[in-house]
Amino acid sequence: MIASIIFYIASGILLLSAAMVVTSRNPVHSVLFLILAFINAAVLFLLAGAEFLAMVLAIVYIGAVAVLFLFVVMMLDVNFAALREGYQRYAPVGALVGFVLFAELALVVMNFVIAPGAAVLRLSPAPGDVTNTVALGELIYTRYILLFQLSGMVLLVAMIGAIVLTHRDRKKSLRPDVARQQARQVADTLTMVRAEFGAGVKLVSPPATPQAEEISQ
Repeated sequence: MIASIIFYIASGILLLSAAMVVTSRNPVHSVLFLILAFINAAVLFLLAGAEFLAMVLAIVYIGAVAVLFLFVVMMLDVNFAALREGYQRYAPVGALVGFVLFAELALVVMNFVIAPGAAVLRLSPAPGDVTNTVALGELIYTRYILLFQLSGMVLLVAMIGAIVLTHRDRKKSLRPDVARQQARQVADTLTMVRAEFGAGVKLVSPPATPQAEEISQ
């Protein structure tokens, strides 16, 4: 009875927080609702007996991913008013994508069939000599080891791609060249102007030299 009450409460909060993630106007609030959704999903995993998945969800997603999203959103100086300016222009495309996703979900729900032996498997007792973590490790690292390694390779390629896209060219850095500064002459960068009394001073650009052009670049 208590487990059923906790299940319905956690499920309701999970659905509500998931809806608030996509409907909140403030991105910080969206990340906070995402953390709340992760917490309630971890509670549901605990009720299902998957304590390892619950701990992974709490440690990895809440402790790392969601907090990282929150820090990034709070540190970035994003002009959200400018982002909303193109809402009406892209509204038809968004409506089309939403309709396609809704149609796919409707097809999945209409063709969903419960396996005949699902009820019997649900009532079968779990083995007492093997914990959930050990059973999950044996399943991943024995039967699905190839798929597990392939998923790791996909994440590695994604990480390398992100590093390449954000890599800066160090040749254009503002590091000073001490030898060039010491070899610079006064005539290369400074022009002496003799100003007469009562007359204005006309600015004259210094003569163009290879050193000055390289410094300006």
